Order: sequence, then structure tokens, then C-alpha cells
Amino acid sequence: MSFKISSLSEYFVEYQKSIDQPEKFWSDIAETFKWKKPWDKVLSWNFNDPDLKWFLNAKLNITENIFERNIEKFGSKTAIIWEPNDPNEKPLQITYNELFQKTCQFSNVLQDQGISKGDRVIIYMPMIPEAAIAMLACARVGAVHSVVFAGFSSSALADRINDCQAKMVITSDGNFRGKKNIEVKAVVDRAIEKTKTIEKVIVCKRTKAKVNMKSGRDFWWHEVVKNQTSDHKATILDSEDLLFILYTSGSTGKPKGVVHTIGGYMIYSQYSFQNVFQYENDDIYWCTADIGWITGHSYIIYGPLLSGATTLMFEGVPTYPNPGRFWDIIDKYKVNQFYTAPTAIRALQAHGIEHIQPYKLDSLKVIGSVGEPINEEAWHWYHDNVGKGKCPLVDTWWQTETGGIMISPLAGITPNKPAHASLPLPGIQPIILDTNGNELIGNNVEGNLCIKFPWPSMIRTTYGDHKRCKETYFSTYQGMYFTGDGVKRDHDGYLRILGRVDDVMNVSGHRMGTAEVENAINEHPKVIESAVVGYPHEIKGQGIYAYVICDIDNYSEANLIDEIKETVRNIIGPIAKPDKVQIVPGLPKTRSGKIMRRILRKIASKDISNLGDISTLLNPDIVEKIIIGSSKI
Repeated sequence: MSFKISSLSEYFVEYQKSIDQPEKFWSDIAETFKWKKPWDKVLSWNFNDPDLKWFLNAKLNITENIFERNIEKFGSKTAIIWEPNDPNEKPLQITYNELFQKTCQFSNVLQDQGISKGDRVIIYMPMIPEAAIAMLACARVGAVHSVVFAGFSSSALADRINDCQAKMVITSDGNFRGKKNIEVKAVVDRAIEKTKTIEKVIVCKRTKAKVNMKSGRDFWWHEVVKNQTSDHKATILDSEDLLFILYTSGSTGKPKGVVHTIGGYMIYSQYSFQNVFQYENDDIYWCTADIGWITGHSYIIYGPLLSGATTLMFEGVPTYPNPGRFWDIIDKYKVNQFYTAPTAIRALQAHGIEHIQPYKLDSLKVIGSVGEPINEEAWHWYHDNVGKGKCPLVDTWWQTETGGIMISPLAGITPNKPAHASLPLPGIQPIILDTNGNELIGNNVEGNLCIKFPWPSMIRTTYGDHKRCKETYFSTYQGMYFTGDGVKRDHDGYLRILGRVDDVMNVSGHRMGTAEVENAINEHPKVIESAVVGYPHEIKGQGIYAYVICDIDNYSEANLIDEIKETVRNIIGPIAKPDKVQIVPGLPKTRSGKIMRRILRKIASKDISNLGDISTLLNPDIVEKIIIGSSKI
């Protein structure tokens, strides 16, 4: 039975059903999945603790719903198309039967290496099929995977290992990324020096880089797999057992381990994938994200594979060997649905239309945007030049914490409006509140985006710190999940996401807490204090602007700025490196000592016409000095 919506009138009927009878709505969908034991109750919840459970006491394994449920129908169908970084290297196509065998073999490896239900396993890998196999094998044995983007530094990796007390790291010798050949195993080795819980490391050979292998701890993937049988009985798990932990930045320094559980996440990732992208059985679907982010989890791996889709994994970058690479891949594989980030679109837009013109792109049926609100200029460029004016553009809003797409057009069903996420998916109940918590009713209103009712794939907790989960998401407004985003509902009732309203920046679609970057900057011995804000960046959406008080002392300012940037790069990774660093004599503060980031944001954005009342600041004269300094950057 399909739950794919096929018309706008049907969307409104299904949406109303999901609001009036949410438990029946999700129960009907859940019944199409493979369960070892059905649920005793569909939903138990309160947003005050918070305490959220879906499909209580039901038993299942998510990989049985990918393989055993679908294998008869899709066994010989291609599950994963892998396109390598170098276009001259041979790509791979892996059928569902082959993926099932490889997942079972690696599941046996994990169990041989002492991994069992509930153990945490870090996956720190490039975009290669083994990364997907590692995730699925963890899920099959009941281990909790935590994928860490392989661009994070050894310190950031160590923080995540320590937070979840991981027993194993699965990695590669190296990583090809454009022209770069990046060491990966060496980063893992440095991270493990700062940890105490890692017992085993499995290393996949990708670049043939020379690596140090520690006897008894480190094992080559190809060696541990070669004698394994492709039979493996999946571990029976509870609907609310942990599936994965994914770390995300917040407004305080330490990354949060967002926890997703099996049953609800499984149902919502498949349902949202099929409806948003309107996937049909023989389509070729491509999401360009990295599996280190939630988009890769939900819309490269779980959503498509649960649906029996063919999903494309791309190892490289959009500009290598030239800025036509995306379009070349679309034509090569006759891609039907293409899902990417506004950052990539703006970067390719800057290279000019001549890189698109040689390509037909006539296989495309749907194009999508994810990671941040897409600006109207990029929306039109994408829609007109990539979609040729005929493809619906699904501008999707969601978060790591939501597990799946929450607000989005359904392709070809919801009328498109540039830069508007549009309408909520069935089951999603958004509400707009002002700063005092009053609901803003009707159209043409703007406020803070909250969700007032649970959905199956929502965050259950932050790993090891439930209090933090409550404080971050459920304390700002009583009885509501607060997204941290501003939103406008226009005259048609369409929702337009306005971006973060807290101290979180959205840099190239990656959330970055200001405190996390400040903490890294403050590690430099010459830094006394720093304040970081986001500012408009024509490619990244938001860039990182750092105001830094330093003990310069006969030190070159240019060298100091370079060192500060490098410090952040080493502690967090290249994605957090500030775009601009301004050495300042002081920071604007209230009399209670709070830094007025509102003023710093305006200066960074070159919007100084109305800074508001600064007379109440402890040091109002500092503002003019910062403005003068910023004009030289």
C-alpha cells in the first residue's frame, strides 16, 4: 500500500487526517513495515520533561525493512551508484542483493570484534560505499552509529568519541577530495590519544596512503571481511532503541549528541522521502550531501533504501575537475531527482552559465534545496538553468533534530513560490509565536517557529545530558518544541524561513555555534577575549566574523590573524575557520558584562544606519572604534 500523495486536494485531506487523528494516521503507515512484534500503543508524549515514545514496545530491525521486506521485489535492482572523486576512476553499481550480502558480512565482522547491541561506533569516512555498509551493519547488530564528517579535526573527533564513549572507529587510510589527498587514519590516531574507550579501529583502503597500524587494535577492512559468511540474523530491537547519535553545534560551546531512535525515524524518513521527491520505482535519485550530516543519513541512506530506490553517492566536490561536474553526473546517470545545498548552487552560479550549457539535464524531474533558506536569486538561477523552468523545486526546511523534512513543497503538487519552504508535511503542526509566547494567528505574520505536536522522527534526547535537551528545545516556550528559527507566514499561508534567531550561524548549510568558535579562538595564547557573529556571505549564505581582543605586543597583526584562523581550523576543522578576523581594542558590553552581539552583527553586515540605543553600554565609545576598524577589512 502506498502512502504517496498524488494531488493538492489529497494533500489537504491527508494533512487534516494527520492533525485530527495523528495516532491512526501514523499507525496506518507503520503497518506497511515489517515488525517482529506490533506496538502496544502508538504514542506517549509530553514536551515538559520531554518524554517522547512512538510505537511503544514494538520490535523490529530497520535493516530487515530495507532488505528482507524488499529483496524479493528489488533484489537485482541497483541500490547504490557510487561515483568516485576522479571521473577517470571506475564507478560502482551495487544491487540490493549485493548490498545485503556486504551488510551481513560486515555485521559478522562487528560481532567478531566485540560489538553488540547498544555499543557506540564512530564512522569517520569519505563518501564511499563502505560508509553506507558500516552504518547498515551497525543498525543490523543493534550498535549505535555516530557518523562524524571526515573534515573535522582530531580534537573535534576526540570530543565526540569521549562524549558517547565509543568502542570502535571505522575509518579509511585517506580521502580524495578534488585535487586533495587527505590523511584520515592519521587524524583518527591523534584523536584516540585523547580518548580511553576505543578498543578497535577498522580501516578501509581507499588512497593507498601509508598508515600506522597498531597491532591488536587496528584491522584492515578487506582482511576482516574476506572470510565472513553473507548470512546474518538481524538483532531484534525495540522501536525506541537508539539508531544513531549525530553531533550538532548549539549556542553553547560543546556539540550536542542528537539521539534518534529506530521505529519512528524509519517510518518518517521513508514517508517524507517518497512524498517530497515523488519518487517512482525506476527513478535515479541523487542527494549531494555528505553522510556526516543528517541529510546524508535520511536522504542518501535510510529514506531511499527503505523505499527500494536507487541512490547515488558522490565522493567528490562540485568544481572538480571543473564546475560542470554535477551536470555531467546528472546526464551520465540520467538522474531524475537532484537534491543539493544553496551554497553549492551559489558557488556554481558564480562560475557562470557556460558550465551548464554543454549538458542536457533533460532527465531531471525534481530539483531540491537543503541546509539553509535559499535566496531568491539563487532559487531562480537553479530553477531556470538546472531545472530548465520545468522542474518543481522543493525548498526543504528541517533540522538534525527533526530527523526528516518538515516543511516543503511536495514535488509537482504544491505550487512553487521562490524562497518559500511553503507548507508542512502531514503530521507536522507548526506554530508561530512572538517573543512573549503568544501565538500569531492568520497570515502576514512573522515570529519564532515552534512545533506543537510530536512527529515520529523527532529528537528523543541529547546523548548523556537530557537536561540539555530540555533547556535547548523545550524551555523557551512551555509545551512547544522551539526550532531556533524565525519564520514568516505570507498572504497565501506559505511559510518562509528567515534563519536563526539565536547565537547559531548557518555556514554553508552547517550549523555552527558562536560559542564553539569563540572557545577555539580563545585557545590562542595571544587572545584575551573574542566574539563571533554571522554576516551575509554571497556564497556560504553566512560567513564567520570574529572580533578579537589580543595582547599584540610587537607582534604582526597579519600573522596573528593567520594564526587565529589556523587555531580554529586545527581545533574544529576547516568549516569553522573565520572568514574575517578584526583585532579590536574592546567589545561592546552591557553593564552586567554581556557582549552585545546584536551591534556586532550589524557592523559585520555593514548595516550601521541604526545601531539602536548604545548609551546604556558600559563602553559606548568602543562602537565607533570597531566601526572604523571594520571599514578596513
